[in-house]
Order: sequence, then structure tokens, then C-alpha cells
Amino acid sequence: MSIFSTVLKIHQSIYESTDGRLGHKLLGVPTLLLRTTGHKSGETRTSALIYIDDNSSKIVVASKAGDAKPPAWLLNLQANGEVEYQIDRDRTIASIEVLEKGHADYDLLWKEHNARNSNRYDEYQSMTDRPIPLVRLIPK
Repeated sequence: MSIFSTVLKIHQSIYESTDGRLGHKLLGVPTLLLRTTGHKSGETRTSALIYIDDNSSKIVVASKAGDAKPPAWLLNLQANGEVEYQIDRDRTIASIEVLEKGHADYDLLWKEHNARNSNRYDEYQSMTDRPIPLVRLIPK
């Protein structure tokens, strides 16, 4: 496990264990807790993800650090279509929209997300043939 992965796990643990009192920002970058229902297990799964605002929606990136397989949370979202996310202590139920390359908003949102994350998403995309989608979380 890399140092970065360890830092991410510790960050998520702090965010969850304090119910959002601590952990909204990771190294100054806003993050949310995404709670999905496992498409196989039915259990709640939580992921801490960097997000950007898009009007009333939030946008996250399904990068899995450039892995050839998509993150499990994306598969869970696609199977369920509804999700809960938490920012600070506020929890929101949302529907989702998966934005693939070619979507009208994709390039602009990708550029903004990439800049917020020190251009890591471009690096991740170069590591995989899988097109990395963005996911719009739309509050209900």
C-alpha cells in the first residue's frame, strides 16, 4: 500500500468517525463521503472522494487511480441509481448521472476537477484504456 493510499484511508476514517466534524478537506481539497449499497452484498459502502460543485449538484471522478477496472462504488451506483453523500455533517440523498467523454459538460468539468487534484486525473487516464467517467450527484 502506498503512502498516499494510507493517507486517504486515515483521512476517511477521521471523516467518518467524527461524523463530518473533521475531514471535509484533505490537504485543502474539499471531499465528501459517498455512501452506496453494495450491488452484490447489499451492505453500505463508504468512499471519501474529491468533489467539485456544479450548480446544486456535486461532481466526482470514477478514476480508481488509473486502474483498468472501475471503482466498486461506480458499479454500486449504476446498480442502484440512488446514493447518499455527506459534506461536513450534512447528508443528502441524490440520484446520479454518469458523464462519459463526449457529454456536453465533460471536458469543462474534467478540466476543473483535474486542476483541483494537481492534474492527477490526467495521469490516471494515461494509465488505463478505460475511459474515466465523471458522476453527477443530483440532490433529491
